Amino acid sequence: MAKSTRRVHDANFKTKVVLETLKGHKTLAQLSSEFGIHATQITQWKQQALEGLPTLFNGLVSSPMADYEREQIEAPLFQQIGQLKVENDYLKKKLRTILVSDRRCLIEPAHNQLSINQQCELLGITRASYYYQPVGESAANLALMAQIDKLFTERPELGVRRMQQELTTTQTPVNLKRVRRLMRLMSLEAIYCKPNLSKPAEGHQIYPYLLGGVTIEEPNHVWSTDITYIPMANGFLYLCAVIDWYTRFVLSWRLSNTLLVDFCIDALQDALKQWGKPRIFNTDQGGQFTSPRFLGPLKAAEIQISMDGKGRAIDNIFIERLWRTVKYEHIYLQAYPDGLALERGLAKYFHFYNYGRKHQSLDYHTPAQWYIEGTKGKKNTISQSAGTILN
Repeated sequence: MAKSTRRVHDANFKTKVVLETLKGHKTLAQLSSEFGIHATQITQWKQQALEGLPTLFNGLVSSPMADYEREQIEAPLFQQIGQLKVENDYLKKKLRTILVSDRRCLIEPAHNQLSINQQCELLGITRASYYYQPVGESAANLALMAQIDKLFTERPELGVRRMQQELTTTQTPVNLKRVRRLMRLMSLEAIYCKPNLSKPAEGHQIYPYLLGGVTIEEPNHVWSTDITYIPMANGFLYLCAVIDWYTRFVLSWRLSNTLLVDFCIDALQDALKQWGKPRIFNTDQGGQFTSPRFLGPLKAAEIQISMDGKGRAIDNIFIERLWRTVKYEHIYLQAYPDGLALERGLAKYFHFYNYGRKHQSLDYHTPAQWYIEGTKGKKNTISQSAGTILN
């Protein structure tokens, strides 16, 4: 049986049917038989005509020429709207790679055309986060953070639960959630081998670890960087440093009261400006070091980028040893009242560390003697299989 095709009626035919219907001289059955269409279709056309007739007399219906002109005007406008939507979606996607604190700085409260709520929506942040003012930690929390820092420096394998057990006594119980929050604030995470359950932030790239079994033969072969928590008498700051692996020479360092990427970039750029560039630059997988802003100078200088494996204790061991040395030999012996005093104290200590402190692994020479004066000694190798450092 042949399949019937759907009939398509032009405007003139529909007009003729509607006019006959409006006369009221014939029934729907007669009109249906006369024109060969269903009665329901005739009713619909009549309704459309009655609804559209009033527009004939109020100027809403334009001539064919006016429709053509309107299409000529609307076509580029629709094209522009589509282009703007594509650009807007692209910018929103890129903005997600920027820290919320950086996006918050882009808001202009006095903007004439965009309200703060509209700006927050465009930047992908909540209105509440724009008005949020962080509250400093209490004296009790600062004291607890100092204990956590000392314990973690001695035993970096301690996670939240074991740390809570170490801090809890019969007289002073410590809540697990409190320890977890403070360790996150301090950017502390237990070091042990574990499955890679984390995923990098959108727009952030993770690089492979390049130093397994590599023999470090000379200065500027490998540099690395990291961030650590520095307690003070009335608060805390974060310290970022760049170190040369072969000589243990501290190339640059910066302090910050936040974990924004800017102070890490300042330390990196200062090291590159003063001491040239390494062949390989190693970091962990923290959000600061996977940020495109941080990786940009390394790529521009054509430096190979290496990143620690998740939870690998020995992948960045030299700078972990630096943190232990700085804290036990200096920070824990002081009680700096503010960031200015801390900065001055660290400047003196790092000068001593580079130019005055003799290292056993450097044949009892100073890092400066090996890095600046070119004294040659043993080679350093990271053995991934053995999990040890060979000096």
